[in-house]
Amino acid sequence: MSRKSTKRKNNKKSYNRQNSNASSGLQINREYKDALFRMLFNNKEALLSLYNAINYSDYRNPDDLEITTIQDVIYMGIKNDISFLIGSDMNLYEAQSTKNPNMPLRGLIYLAHLYEGYIAKNRLNLYGTRLLTLPTPRYVVLYSGSRNEADCKEYRLSDSFTNKSASCLEFTATVLNINTGHNQQILEQCHLLYEYARFLEIVRLYLKDSSYNTAEAIDLAATECINKGILTDFLLKHRSEVINVLLTEYDADLHLKETYEDGFAEGHEAGLAEGREAGLAEGLLSGIKSLISSYRRHQIPKDTAIHDLMLDFSLSEQQAAEYMEKYW
Repeated sequence: MSRKSTKRKNNKKSYNRQNSNASSGLQINREYKDALFRMLFNNKEALLSLYNAINYSDYRNPDDLEITTIQDVIYMGIKNDISFLIGSDMNLYEAQSTKNPNMPLRGLIYLAHLYEGYIAKNRLNLYGTRLLTLPTPRYVVLYSGSRNEADCKEYRLSDSFTNKSASCLEFTATVLNINTGHNQQILEQCHLLYEYARFLEIVRLYLKDSSYNTAEAIDLAATECINKGILTDFLLKHRSEVINVLLTEYDADLHLKETYEDGFAEGHEAGLAEGREAGLAEGLLSGIKSLISSYRRHQIPKDTAIHDLMLDFSLSEQQAAEYMEKYW
């Protein structure tokens, strides 16, 4: 038996002794709106460091930054947004573990609500004769998924338009890969982002080991990171919340979207339209069944499952209810 296998088995024995109720007693709190990214960066000092790293700027005073995140609201499935004003920029930062070409549309909808609040707060006259001065929108997505993506990639709203030449609107999502080997300078400048990305990588390594369930994998990853000095203080203080949040993300979001993505990719690589459609349908159904199974296993209410099926897979309420009746 390899040293790695022995270590993991010993970790599993230790985990079972210390956390025998991790999988059965730990319940997912569906009312907990924050994701791990938002937990870490929902303060001015951390956000300022992240902004400076991404923009190669040198702001020193955290009070130069005003957090404008819309609290306790989900728009179009965006669950972990942080928005803030600094200088002349209206920033929206989001962490994602799956590739989604619809990010510009989601970001545009969210930013429209932010501008609505900005106009109201500053008592601007939208119908006056004077041109309003608004902060410039900037939408950055930090990608931490397992697929091999470029350091930086832009998605444009106009790619969704049926007639691009007639478009009067453009909006861009800038996706930055924060995995090992990518955007090293940004990660060096913002150590908290580096630790966040490394923690997620270690979680994924444990999740790949079929001898651990999701709760065990996350908890063991937290232990390893604490011992290695990765998010140590944060994990010691918020360990149970982190496990709670990641259980929700991995069981009801990440796994489903990657399954859906893989199903489409298999069809696409076949090079035939029929293959693409079959791959998409297979991945979609697999994702739906996986969500229902996960929610049933964690005793999440059926009405919550129906709501999330509608949100994640663009289903009508009747379609979601039919899937629930078939696979619950």
